[in-house]
Amino acid sequence: MSHKRIPKRKAAIAAGSVAALGAAALLLPNANASQTDSGDSTPRTFKSADVSDLASQLASQLGDAFAGSYYNADKQQLVINVVGDDSNVINQIRKAGAVPNQVQNSTSTLQAAAKTLKTDATIPGTAWAVDPKTNEIRVTADSTVKGTKWDTLTSTVKSLGSGVATVKKSAGTFKTFVSGGDAIFGGGARCSLGFNVTAGDGSPAFLTAGHCGVAAAAWSDSQDGQPIATVDQATFPGEGDFSLVKYDDPNTQAPSEVNVGNGQTVQISQAAEATVGQQVLRMGSTTGLNDGNVTGLDATVNYPEGTVTGLIQTDVCAEPGDSGGSLFTQDGSAIGLTSGGSGDCTVGGETFFQPVTTALEAVGATLGAGGAAGAGDESAAPGDEATDPAGEATDPAGEATDPAGEATDPADQSGGGAEQSGNDGADQSGNAGADQSGNDGADDGSGLVSSN
Repeated sequence: MSHKRIPKRKAAIAAGSVAALGAAALLLPNANASQTDSGDSTPRTFKSADVSDLASQLASQLGDAFAGSYYNADKQQLVINVVGDDSNVINQIRKAGAVPNQVQNSTSTLQAAAKTLKTDATIPGTAWAVDPKTNEIRVTADSTVKGTKWDTLTSTVKSLGSGVATVKKSAGTFKTFVSGGDAIFGGGARCSLGFNVTAGDGSPAFLTAGHCGVAAAAWSDSQDGQPIATVDQATFPGEGDFSLVKYDDPNTQAPSEVNVGNGQTVQISQAAEATVGQQVLRMGSTTGLNDGNVTGLDATVNYPEGTVTGLIQTDVCAEPGDSGGSLFTQDGSAIGLTSGGSGDCTVGGETFFQPVTTALEAVGATLGAGGAAGAGDESAAPGDEATDPAGEATDPAGEATDPAGEATDPADQSGGGAEQSGNDGADQSGNAGADQSGNDGADDGSGLVSSN
């Protein structure tokens, strides 16, 4: 998409109805289940996007007895972990329509364990997050954690006590994924536009990964093209991986949507919190559309560039070229921005995402064009149910490579940290049908950084 084509294409899509995406109903068969109430003692069924608010309410009401929650997608139920056998607590959970699950570890126990891991085992190539399904901290070490590093990690996990944490090896290497969905180019890096937003001053902008924002200050919508947007804020590493990038043309139309290929789009109507067990979709320029489940929250990842906290962990595959792009639900909720992970879309792996709600709050932006729902704004009802753009995720062209360098300050446009395999001049940013790393025109979504 050239700069001139942004307003034209986006405005046309915003004015029209959202394209029906035929296959997502098959991909996520439970996402449209209606919520029912069969009585105080009978568990209710929920859409996956509807459980986070109820879980938060119960967490506040139950206090120290609350020990996490997750979504049972098979039964479409919200499960609430509780410590102890207080009948009042159990009844309160059942009255709310959720399922009580008595567990060993309290929230404070798991939080204390996470602090110990941070103090004693912050080793590049490791990550951890609470798994409410097992009521443990799940620790993962990539292929670079060997010898004394592995010994330190396993001894720290053992010191936490029985049943508090588990550790496993990952075949891949934790890294940021740089390339693009709606591809953007800057300083030798290629990333993806995640979600269009309106900045606090009313100007059009978009969110992408923070490691993209520190790799280059100015971004173009075509390889070797003129910059169309400038980084306003960027966080990476540290408490998140997100950046706000403002369009240079204040008249740019920036509707709230994700292009999933073949001229099909998913309208994004709100930003929502992730829930463990929730089914999600990820769009990326290298690997196209992929689906999976949220497996952990408030994850800590120790990348080579530094530690990043507060991330969402999933089992959705990703590869270099998908950084910065969109994690969303079938019914149009923005969930996250692709950060990094290990593995690929052949063998699978672990992936991590910046929560959109946190990013919006931090940069002072609202989702979509002016008037669209922002962080935590549930007022905008989802539009047509997004269906799986159907399997239009095609085999990546294999052009994206592992970013090797360290991410640099936005003011330094040398682009170190952004080794990003290129697409040989392919126009990837906004035209349905444009060649984008072999994704059949999937030009809007996530992007792990790769070199040009």
